[in-house]
Amino acid sequence: MLIRLALLLSILLIVSSAALYLVTGDRRYPRLVWQVVRFMVYVLLVFGALYLLERYGLVAWRVLV
Repeated sequence: MLIRLALLLSILLIVSSAALYLVTGDRRYPRLVWQVVRFMVYVLLVFGALYLLERYGLVAWRVLV
C-alpha cells in the first residue's frame, strides 16, 4: 500500500513538473523529474530485493531448520 501511494505521488509530481516545464521553460523541472525517477527506481529495487529475500531466502531457511 505504501509503495502504491509513493508511486501515485511520484507520478503526479512528474506530470506536474513536466507541465510546468512546458509552460515556463525553467530547467529546474526536468532535473526534479530525473531525481524523482531515480529515487523511485532505488526504492523499487530495495523493495524488490526484500520481496525476493522473503519469498525465496526465508522460505528456504525455514525448510532447512
